Amino acid sequence: MTEPGQTISSLFEQAQLTAAALTPVTASGPSGLSDYAVSPLGMPAALLRDEVRVAFLGRTSTEDQQDPRQSMLRQLGNCKPAIPESWVIVAHFYDVESGRMDLDARGHGDNYERFDIPIARDGGIADLLDEATRADRRFDVVICEGISRVARRAFEGLSVERALDLADVPLFASNEPIMLSGSRAQRILQRRINQSVAEYEVLNTLEMSWGGLCTHVREGWNIGKPPYGYRAKSFRHPNPVKAAKGLTKSRLEPDGLAAETVTQIALWRYHEQLGYGEIADKLNADPTKYPPPAPTNKARARGAWGKTTVYEILKNPKYTGYQVFNRRARRSRGGKVNDQVKWVWSVEPAHSPLIPKQLYDQLNARSQANRGSRPGNAPNSHPATKRTYLFRSRAFCDCNRRMEGCIRHDAPYYKCAPRNNNRGRPDKWVGHPKTVYIRENALLNAVARFFADRVFGPERRELLAADLNQVDDRATLARQAERERLQRLLAELERKQAGVLRQAQDGDPGDPFTKALRGSYNDLEAQKSTPLTRLAELDAADKADPTQLPSTEDVALLDALPYLALNLANAPEPQLQALSEATQLEIRLHDDTDHVTITIRLPAKLVPEIAHTAERISDPMSAQEVPAQRADSACVDAVRAPDRVARKPSSIRDV
Repeated sequence: MTEPGQTISSLFEQAQLTAAALTPVTASGPSGLSDYAVSPLGMPAALLRDEVRVAFLGRTSTEDQQDPRQSMLRQLGNCKPAIPESWVIVAHFYDVESGRMDLDARGHGDNYERFDIPIARDGGIADLLDEATRADRRFDVVICEGISRVARRAFEGLSVERALDLADVPLFASNEPIMLSGSRAQRILQRRINQSVAEYEVLNTLEMSWGGLCTHVREGWNIGKPPYGYRAKSFRHPNPVKAAKGLTKSRLEPDGLAAETVTQIALWRYHEQLGYGEIADKLNADPTKYPPPAPTNKARARGAWGKTTVYEILKNPKYTGYQVFNRRARRSRGGKVNDQVKWVWSVEPAHSPLIPKQLYDQLNARSQANRGSRPGNAPNSHPATKRTYLFRSRAFCDCNRRMEGCIRHDAPYYKCAPRNNNRGRPDKWVGHPKTVYIRENALLNAVARFFADRVFGPERRELLAADLNQVDDRATLARQAERERLQRLLAELERKQAGVLRQAQDGDPGDPFTKALRGSYNDLEAQKSTPLTRLAELDAADKADPTQLPSTEDVALLDALPYLALNLANAPEPQLQALSEATQLEIRLHDDTDHVTITIRLPAKLVPEIAHTAERISDPMSAQEVPAQRADSACVDAVRAPDRVARKPSSIRDV
């Protein structure tokens, strides 16, 4: 209601004067912002005010061959001019770490302390995300130089962005337009493109680097510390530019006693079938002859051999003469061994082998066959163990699995049940019977006849000659012809080397012709590596071939054994196991038949022990002494061939 004489116009003027006299307040009315800005998809209201608090987020990596101090200063310098004038950077969060780390592992390191970075640090990315969720946070928005500084992989970058978005804290980058009232969809599109480009760049760089490493290895060059038994031999870098800078590449060459030790370990494992612990004990018995390996960190040096060291040597394929890379996933899987299909091999042998390739393959195949089972036939140490099996670890199925002992109908048997030990891999037992059984007493009778007739019987020479007449020795003859060809090639190369060496010795060391001769000598030496490697492979094939014919010295080892009337069926179990161990007895059951193949070995140095063990089993009154079996004759035969191993040809027995 108005007073007399007042108009609406005068009342409005009076209200304006009264409002001017009151405390100033923010004027209400249209903000002038776009529909994008005021929509639910727009920016938080805090960013639409005059003053906005900003947190700087940075990251750099020492692996990028950059200076973290300069990198961080550059990142902060690029962010400052990109933000609006009313925005103020109030906190600094940065890390010196790889952007490919998992988000849970980010922001907890102290690597930044190694560098003198003149930027007050309020924490890392983990501290930033933690403070963003608090009500008393010091910032309204986060800015970085580029989205790749948040993370190198899109998943981690999106995770950080999502965590900040849930806390109502936008994330900006200095290389992207900062638009508060524009379309958010356009900004997200550009952000995702930048994230894709960042991940592409890092993956592309890694793939090219990885390809270079693989090519480096396939050409035979070494990577990292040489394994025990080898030392690195440096060569001038094939790239002239890098060679001018003094850069080199290296190959492996044998390292004296250490190289001989590696070969001896493989021979013990293959011929005597010693366990890793037994080999370690033999090595530690003579550390001068078998020097223990020295780790890079001298503080970790034990000065002695261990089972793990022996195992790693026998599993390392570099000892075959090939260069091998990517055996372990040292970064991606914490050093676990990769599947062999991922190993990168050199195209051909790149250095002198210490273990022939074929011998290495057979050692690993034998180890795989024994996987998951304790070695030897000693009683199980478990307190619930009630009995042992006479041929434990010596009976094999034709599928190459070692047969396990079991009791059926109160009698000991050996069985092969592939479905039970292949962990759901049906492709490993296709065509194999569900379970294969064979009775222990049947095996014992066959083994008893084998030793009585073919090892200690009076007609063993005649039986051996009959077996040899049935052996197909074409493969042996082919290897012998190949060996003779390689030996002639080596002799020719050595002859040429001798001629080159004589000319080089008579010439001036600074003469270009003399230098060329020195290069020719080295080329000839490199050419010798291939035939030497092939000869080692042929030797391993001869030792592993079941049809390899014994030599005269091998047959002499058989003659050194006495004639005995053995009764293995009634012999004490410890003596039977001792004879099986000394002769390396192996029994192989053939599929869908009741036949087995029995194989033994006669190591020359164990002939006296084998004879003594057999004499303890036999009736002392039945031992026949003939001139060929006198003690002095046996010793002479054993010493004459100290490294020979006579192996009885496979014989088939019905069981």
